[in-house]
Amino acid sequence: MRRLKDRSGLSLASLQSKTGYSRSSWERYLNGRALPPRKAVEELARVAGGDPARLLVLHEVAQEAWTQDAATAPEADTPEPRGGRRMVLIGVCTAVVLGALLAGLLIAAPWGDGGQRQDHAAGARPGPAPASRGAFAYRAGQTYPCTVRREKGRLYAGYSSTRTALLSGKPGWDVVEAQCLLGHLGFDPGGVDGAIGPRTTRAVKRLQQKAGLAPDGVVGVQTWRVLRG
Repeated sequence: MRRLKDRSGLSLASLQSKTGYSRSSWERYLNGRALPPRKAVEELARVAGGDPARLLVLHEVAQEAWTQDAATAPEADTPEPRGGRRMVLIGVCTAVVLGALLAGLLIAAPWGDGGQRQDHAAGARPGPAPASRGAFAYRAGQTYPCTVRREKGRLYAGYSSTRTALLSGKPGWDVVEAQCLLGHLGFDPGGVDGAIGPRTTRAVKRLQQKAGLAPDGVVGVQTWRVLRG
């Protein structure tokens, strides 16, 4: 997190004004004295231009380690000066976990869409996506790779597992999933960028016409049924 903050050039005062978290809170988060809440991680990724999805996955690992450390830390028989051994142990564990978090970010190269492409290139099984991939941030010109596979009789590209989401304009992972499936079925969406543009709408209409649905260009339950095969 500190490396991401330093790369962005943001000061603690800027983080306070842009995220709603105080300067003293950011000092504790970045120095490993406190585990940042999930919302703070999302806000840091938003204002610093990092990948929120990967950052949140690593935050969950850090949170689990924090919880385990707090649960297994021995109770002191008598109070010790300045917080005692337990506070020192928690502080050290937090610093280690946040260090691992930073190392994971650097190894995965989450600056832009490169990290996500590495996942597919390494042969990661796409399958049905988890319920949430984190916040989707649309960036003009950014596209996503598609690897469509059949799981339990249905097609998935690994970005969303929805079969009911109504897509009519808002960018998101559900749109990326639909664009991948459109292209796989032979209806060119004009680029897999997570945003519904004229070419994606035309591709949806052609799919709907072929399937005998009303060609309104809106992806709903019936259109998802066709996309999933």
